Amino acid sequence: MARSGLAAAARVAHWADAALGPGRDGGASDGKGTLSDETAERAARDLGLTVAQVRADWDTARLAGLVEVHGDRARPGWRLRAWDRDDSAVLRGWVALFDAWSLAHPEPEQHEHGAAVADVVSAMPQVLSFLQLSAGPVPEEQLLDLLEQRVTELRTERCEIPYGPQPEPLADATAVEDTPLAPLLDWALRALASVGALTYGDGQATLTPLGSWAVWVKLEQICVAAQSPAGNIEQSAEDMLRGCAQLRPNAARDEYRAWLAARPVGSAVTELLAAARGEDALLRGLAFEALRVVGAPAEPDVRAVLDEPTLRPYALLWLAEHDGVDPEDAHEVLTREEATWLWVDTAAAVADHGEAPMLVRHLEAAVQPTVPMLLDEVRAVGHPRTVQVLVALAAAHPDPALAKAVRRAAFQVHTGGS
Repeated sequence: MARSGLAAAARVAHWADAALGPGRDGGASDGKGTLSDETAERAARDLGLTVAQVRADWDTARLAGLVEVHGDRARPGWRLRAWDRDDSAVLRGWVALFDAWSLAHPEPEQHEHGAAVADVVSAMPQVLSFLQLSAGPVPEEQLLDLLEQRVTELRTERCEIPYGPQPEPLADATAVEDTPLAPLLDWALRALASVGALTYGDGQATLTPLGSWAVWVKLEQICVAAQSPAGNIEQSAEDMLRGCAQLRPNAARDEYRAWLAARPVGSAVTELLAAARGEDALLRGLAFEALRVVGAPAEPDVRAVLDEPTLRPYALLWLAEHDGVDPEDAHEVLTREEATWLWVDTAAAVADHGEAPMLVRHLEAAVQPTVPMLLDEVRAVGHPRTVQVLVALAAAHPDPALAKAVRRAAFQVHTGGS
């Protein structure tokens, strides 16, 4: 179901990869990776679609990680590269789209960016949980009652009263309180239906099998991770690293040593760095862990990648530790921007392969002292996975106010706003 649900997005992404080719502009110069009018029209002609369909499928491809935006250009994501051979990559792409459902379908114009929209987004996990437990169609009126109760609870829990004399904010607060939730529930259900999480019609909603599975995964905080393949020693660097992903550090190092012993050091280092250049951030981190096992023979090759922005933070840390810097202090060799980029890249690995609590705990690793400062610098650093990381963090974080701020930052990055 995930593969069929993303098939149209994958088709447009594959078209862009083949028709535009490396180094050619597939997006407009707006920094969002939006298809230019000329490119969208060309894709529509080639694929037999309307321009609107092409743009919608392209947006889905971005949210699912099938394409990634780098500046004003877009390039295939690792999930698209693995589309034909790795069902788990397809499933992760759908989960990323599921997490970003509120970005996949525009909210009602009169509520755009409103507080009521944020409250509804925060309340929908409970609505989805109810749908999952019901295991069948649920009338919209019943879902509306549940949504209203949950939104009321969220507003009561917030109950943030500032100190000191205040201007009269009652009009705005009353407007939020009086916002009818029925149109927003309709929007949320249509958005979730658009990503394949549920079916919605005739005044009732039903989770699809894929949506039910996704809700169960969220409730149980189960990650979708690659299984360790047999015979790691004989595998390519990428497959070996994937096979070691779920091992404890000591067991993984033993696997690295065995894999390295079976091939010349030079070719092994080259293969590890090639794996690190891929779009899967988990493999990037693991590749440099394997290079730590290589030690001194890898130094020239590691120094040679310092000019590659994707690898530079990892290479700087590797070299600092190789030069005798305590691993706990090695991060001091990074600039603030490099540290922020590395935080997003590591968060992408956690979002793809880890559990929700790990992503929440990852906040503590940020160099910024406050979440607003972190969000400002994350938006500015330009990592291609920024939107997906922020959406996943917002979905995982238990604090509704913080989740709302993170979700807003994701929306701003996705739309190019400020």
